[in-house]
Amino acid sequence: MPIEIKDIVSKKILSEVKGYLDIGFTHSLNPYTGCAFACEYCYVREMPIQKFKDIPWGSWVDVKKNAAENYLKEVSLLRRKNKPISIFMSSATDPYQPVEQRASITRSLLEEMDKNPPDSLQIQTRSPLVARDLDILLKLKEKCRIMVSMTIETDREAVKRIFSPYAPGINLRVKALKKINDAGIHTQVSISPVLPFSPNFANMLQGITDRIWIDTLLIGDGQMGMRSERLGMPQLFDVNGWDRWYEKSIHLKVEKYFKARFPSEIIHVSKNSAYPF
Repeated sequence: MPIEIKDIVSKKILSEVKGYLDIGFTHSLNPYTGCAFACEYCYVREMPIQKFKDIPWGSWVDVKKNAAENYLKEVSLLRRKNKPISIFMSSATDPYQPVEQRASITRSLLEEMDKNPPDSLQIQTRSPLVARDLDILLKLKEKCRIMVSMTIETDREAVKRIFSPYAPGINLRVKALKKINDAGIHTQVSISPVLPFSPNFANMLQGITDRIWIDTLLIGDGQMGMRSERLGMPQLFDVNGWDRWYEKSIHLKVEKYFKARFPSEIIHVSKNSAYPF
């Protein structure tokens, strides 16, 4: 898919969290607007930043060239006001989508955080590129609470190709998360959203994560499934014969599956358990 990439100057880089993330996080941070991974189920498709675009989600990315500069200004102001700073990066894009390879906006932000650390930072991605920044993550670990959370919705590559054909391969994500975990960085596997997986899914995740977080299209899209319905997710599950994976209680079944294979204390479900620190 051709991607329209534009450099922009943003007014702010930190956004006060509301709604789903308001369970411990104070701010979200999105180094980019738009996302080239173009996942079919992405709730951002239903948000104003896409609704008012005349080109499809996944075909455009805005690069916030002044992101690190804004971070310094905004964090300095928050510190002067003695405000807590617990950052979720990112809520409406992937900080390690392909353009990051050359633009390095996320890396520049981490470098600035190393000088002016937040209280805590969760990096949320589905890209193995995050392992590139292990050197900075290890330094940042000594200055704030940090966790790298890798989205791994399924262990079945054929399923991934239907829902997120432009996202990195599953095995590449697993390998990157293991490298980060082995280095001593706190890691999480985000099964979000739950997609059909095989009985061997848990085996793939052994030894790579300290935490497993489960969320679904019905309880985690910010509107209790209404966004996912508008995106055609019930039909996509149905046409592939996966109706049972779209049941309202699927999170309970997935939780039971993982608790039978991992210590129960590392398994967490949906909004109330989303904050890891």
